[in-house]
Amino acid sequence: MAQLLAVQLNQKDLSVVRNVAGNMQVLTAGNSSEALHLMEMHASIDMVLIDIERSYLQSLQLLHTLVYRYQQEPLRIIVLGEKQLLQQKKRVFDLDLITVLNKPIQEKQLRGLLELEVVKQDSYSEQQNVLEKAHLFNAIFYQAPIGISISYRVDLGVEPGKERFVGNPMYEKITGRSMEEILRIGWTAITHPDDLPRELEYFKRLKRGELESYTLEKRFIRPDGSIVWVEMTVAPLQARDSRLFAHISLFQDITKRKEAERLLAESERSKSALLSHLPGMAYRCLYDTHWTMLFVSAGCESLTGYTPDQLIHNRDISYNDIIVISYRQKIFSEWSWAVQENKPFVLEYEILTAQGTRKWVWEMGQAVYTDGGDVEALEGIILDITNRKQMEQNLAFRDAHDLWTGLYNRRYLEQLLLQDIKAKKSTKRALVSINLGALNAKSMAYGYQYSQDIMKKVAEGLLILCNKLVVLSITHEYQLVFYLRSYHERQNLLMLCKKIESTLEHLLVLERIPYGLGVLEINDSNQDAIDQLLRNLLVASQRSVALYDGEAKLCFFDESMETEILWEAKLTEILASIVSGRNQESLFLQYQPIVDMRTRRICGFEALARLKCKDMEMIPPLQFIPIAEKTKLIIPLGNLIIRQAFQFLKQLEDQHVMDCTVSINISALQLIKEGFAEHVIRLMHSMDVNPSCICLELTESIFASHFQEINRVLKTLRSKGVKISVDDFGSGYSSLSRERELYVDELKIDKSFIDKLLFLSDDQAITGDIISMAHKLGHNVVAEGIEHQRQFDYLKRNNCDKAQGFLFSKPLDATDAIALVARNDAHRLFENLFE
Repeated sequence: MAQLLAVQLNQKDLSVVRNVAGNMQVLTAGNSSEALHLMEMHASIDMVLIDIERSYLQSLQLLHTLVYRYQQEPLRIIVLGEKQLLQQKKRVFDLDLITVLNKPIQEKQLRGLLELEVVKQDSYSEQQNVLEKAHLFNAIFYQAPIGISISYRVDLGVEPGKERFVGNPMYEKITGRSMEEILRIGWTAITHPDDLPRELEYFKRLKRGELESYTLEKRFIRPDGSIVWVEMTVAPLQARDSRLFAHISLFQDITKRKEAERLLAESERSKSALLSHLPGMAYRCLYDTHWTMLFVSAGCESLTGYTPDQLIHNRDISYNDIIVISYRQKIFSEWSWAVQENKPFVLEYEILTAQGTRKWVWEMGQAVYTDGGDVEALEGIILDITNRKQMEQNLAFRDAHDLWTGLYNRRYLEQLLLQDIKAKKSTKRALVSINLGALNAKSMAYGYQYSQDIMKKVAEGLLILCNKLVVLSITHEYQLVFYLRSYHERQNLLMLCKKIESTLEHLLVLERIPYGLGVLEINDSNQDAIDQLLRNLLVASQRSVALYDGEAKLCFFDESMETEILWEAKLTEILASIVSGRNQESLFLQYQPIVDMRTRRICGFEALARLKCKDMEMIPPLQFIPIAEKTKLIIPLGNLIIRQAFQFLKQLEDQHVMDCTVSINISALQLIKEGFAEHVIRLMHSMDVNPSCICLELTESIFASHFQEINRVLKTLRSKGVKISVDDFGSGYSSLSRERELYVDELKIDKSFIDKLLFLSDDQAITGDIISMAHKLGHNVVAEGIEHQRQFDYLKRNNCDKAQGFLFSKPLDATDAIALVARNDAHRLFENLFE
């Protein structure tokens, strides 16, 4: 068979070449290197057809190589393209050796060139005969709906995979690979590894002549890793050279059939597995009151404890006898409806097993009807859902209970309140809250497990007070609520509170844990807003905690508390508007001077936040700061305060007051917020303020919790030059050992110690000892709240470093404060106090 190598032809031109190639074998190459590779593999290539217009320079190089290599045995070369494209290269090779065809290819001209080469020795009639056979073969080979591959030139001693063969387009489509790729890697490389040993064995037997042909199913591996199943038939072909072996292979794609077989087998396997592993049983029974079984699957025994033989035809027991009596009538009614409506039957119920245990089952069935419409039988499955039911019960318990204490949770209490509201009960109802919020601080000191154990012990102790009309629940982490669903008069309510107090005193006496008791009576005016009810109850219990002095104070929620709640809501709204930027002018700072006791001059100011809104009097910090902390608005408000204080510091610098500090009160929430120190440092840099003129004041109680974390933040700030002051020193929880560890610069004595100086003698007062102790710890001391000369004189005698109070000045606006410090520098305003 003559061979033609087509190089760089597009699909359209390649199709034309194949149509006119006759009995020539057409090989294809996509580029010059692939063409040279095929030339080496196929020494019998008779003709080369090159599209020179694609990759022009590479094509010229290929032409030069072919002319040079085959000058002793001339090779017929046909070039697709215009002849003038080659003129400039005519000195490189003889153009007479090359035939040029203009594009598009003319079939007649190409056929003439091919026929001249292939059949130049044959007569016209023989040429026609050969061409017709070639056309017929090509039509069959290239258009066949099955894959065909023909091997040739195979030495009988060569291992499979090294033979040379050609495949038709369907063969390429089935394998997903071009013939060039298959020739390069071999058919064994694209055969599934599990199929290869068997096919090689068949192939060897075919080559040895032991088989006339063979048919088998195998898998090809496509380039994307997908699998295609084929049915392959292989038969030998007679080769001219008896030393060579040739064969033909026919391939039919059976992937869809194999998938259908797999699905069918899977379906059968699943059905079999379902029946054998069903956590229950499949059945067919009569439509009668006994549910007489005609067929029962093997799972019957594990479900009911009875074997199928015992149930079939009611030999030992009927299925109806297994059903728990309370469900029998319902099951029959549901089946009657399903049969009448021709609907599926679905129901959950309980059965009694042969071992005497109860199980929950889920049954789904359908009636089977005769052609006449009568019920022939009932068919269905019955599954064991005992575990699911137990899980549902557990989930229902979890949904309504606190897992640690076992008490009802807030969700259950709200549902119970809503249920009683809908029932429109006329009896009196009330809520009693036990507030154990103090346990939160205890958990910081002794661990979370400690507080949880206390809560569990309290819950167990209070449960003895519960009955159908008194329900105990836990609504917050440290808040318990009694719900009295009915009582006659307030005296009954007070008696319950007395019992609660008595129980709590007994349980908490050793732990010294303060608590609060809040009471809210439910009436027509407040019952519809359940969330508000519980909020008001919490307020009452918090008020009780605030009044605790070793003994609980029972607090009923009243109008004054409601007014307080409304006022708190109003303040929250104002603070939120400031944070949002709509009302920032309402928040401003005043500055109270701090006097150096040695230099007798103003050495600093404390920045004090003030709140003033339209149509309202000035709101003191003691009112709005706790609300800001409670609502977490203190963080953005604190940032605004810091920025205003820095602006005041810049104003002092502009007036050439360079050694005056500004003290800023910092909330614990601000301090422990991640990135606080970095925010302050960035703000200092952006506003170009002197860090040594900034003092951050923290209340001593801050250090009771988060000590290490807070101290780390203070260390970062002090490393940048910022001063740290401990406010209200002596009223908090710090120990002397902890005080030495703190990264602070000064201590600010709590005002309560300064107030006592008015009526205590020097020997009785301990303020001087506090000053001495602070100096030994390496801290400066500031005394605040000084209003009288006697206090000032005592502090001067005991070497206090700095003083602050109305004796010197009340808090001033920024302009007045700057004017005051300027006057102090010029006139020593406080000189008379030191005389």
